[in-house]
Amino acid sequence: MGIALDLRAAARDVAAVSPNVVLPLSSSVVSFIFAAAVLAQWSTRRRGFQLVWAVGLLWYGISAGTEFLGSAFGWSEPLYRTWYLIGAFFVAAYLGAGTVVLLARTRFGYFVAVSFLLGALYAFAIRGRYPSDTASFAIVLVVCGATAIALALATWRARALVAPIALAVLVLGSIAAAIAVLGATLAAPYALDAQTGVPVGEAIPGNVRILAGPFNIIGAVVLVVGALFSAYVFMPKNRVLGRRSLPPLVAQAYGALAIVVNFFASLPRAVMALMRGQLHSRVPATLLIALGGFIPGVTSGLNRFGITWAFFLGELLGVLLIFAGFVVSTEVFGARVRLGPIVMRREEEAPAT
Repeated sequence: MGIALDLRAAARDVAAVSPNVVLPLSSSVVSFIFAAAVLAQWSTRRRGFQLVWAVGLLWYGISAGTEFLGSAFGWSEPLYRTWYLIGAFFVAAYLGAGTVVLLARTRFGYFVAVSFLLGALYAFAIRGRYPSDTASFAIVLVVCGATAIALALATWRARALVAPIALAVLVLGSIAAAIAVLGATLAAPYALDAQTGVPVGEAIPGNVRILAGPFNIIGAVVLVVGALFSAYVFMPKNRVLGRRSLPPLVAQAYGALAIVVNFFASLPRAVMALMRGQLHSRVPATLLIALGGFIPGVTSGLNRFGITWAFFLGELLGVLLIFAGFVVSTEVFGARVRLGPIVMRREEEAPAT
């Protein structure tokens, strides 16, 4: 009888635990385990993208850890500043930077340049929300525009410079972000959604929030599209649009269109290769990574517009899917991977495109 009562009490305690505690704690634990796995891989292979991704995953774990601490033990101003700095500026940006380093020797650098223009466009689109913060808009427009031009030129003429340019901008931007967030005068010690208890950025001044947008947009878009691009590189092709000799700029625009069209045209062939056990493991792996980057990108964006109920859930689903992509890839094991009756083969690294 006593054991039964103890079990019932334990069940009530578990039921009483808030999802705002369980979900970010789970995200933090998975992120740290994931980061340790990537660091272990980097220690043997010394690939730059692995190190950058490991840093991004550490940021992911710390950010989710602040959410767990705030939800479980109460928020404070230092904890809130840490959450905003790492979550709004660092997580997506460093994960995206790892993708830039991985694909630096391909034409993907052109898309990275476009992503910086998207960051500038976002700042321009929200300028009406913060009409007094013109200096922040000017900084975003100048930095994003100059970086986009530098990356496009490097991709065209000297691809070895793509990764150093992107990483230099990221490191300098991270230092500026830390100074801005830690030195900002907050409207309140912290801000939480009144309905869900999820932290929101309302206490952060507008000039800092303007700077945060491009970090998230560029990082998330590069991570998702880079994963899709990697899947395209490794899948069997059905080239509806072939290569053409075109003038600069026109050639880049045509190349981007060709990749999109050929990607969707190649999907049936990829499915057939998967069923035959002849599909490179990076195709499903990178598709999982793309989905894992997309989901928290959406829920984080909704959080900025006051829709917060899915924020912690999206965060956990994102890191779980990216981790699943890492595990599925034969790059982890150096051997073939069996998914039920399907065996995917390992191939060499993708050629430069």
